[in-house]
Amino acid sequence: MTAPHTTDAATGRGGRGFEIVLIAVYGIFAISATARSLVQVLRDFSFAPFAYLLSLLAAVTYIAVTIELVRRGRRSALARRLCLAELAGVLIVGTLTLLDPALFPDATVWGHFGQGYGFVPLLLPVVALLYLRRGGRHGGTAGPVA
Repeated sequence: MTAPHTTDAATGRGGRGFEIVLIAVYGIFAISATARSLVQVLRDFSFAPFAYLLSLLAAVTYIAVTIELVRRGRRSALARRLCLAELAGVLIVGTLTLLDPALFPDATVWGHFGQGYGFVPLLLPVVALLYLRRGGRHGGTAGPVA
């Protein structure tokens, strides 16, 4: 009698469960950040143009990461670069909102390090980068290639 075939998601062999959750979270943030920024830009752009454009940049970043994770999975070098840019954006915007609040008369996605979103914008790129780093070194699943 042979042992049943199992997949080991923890080592990256077989299942893509965590990757699917990561894609879902990025997708949710892509939708929410896009909706928020479009409402801000279309309705009140003159009130806080800098802040609203940064929210739009966050939205575009979330969309791009989502698409890249779906297309290339954890081996994607572009997803890594996008997540690094996302992390830099959260850190820079978060710092600016503390140092010069006048630049941000209204809330942004990355403002105060993502406080308005439960600090998920700060944690998400860190988790994604750790996951992507692990996948690239250990030859994890690449996901579908378009």
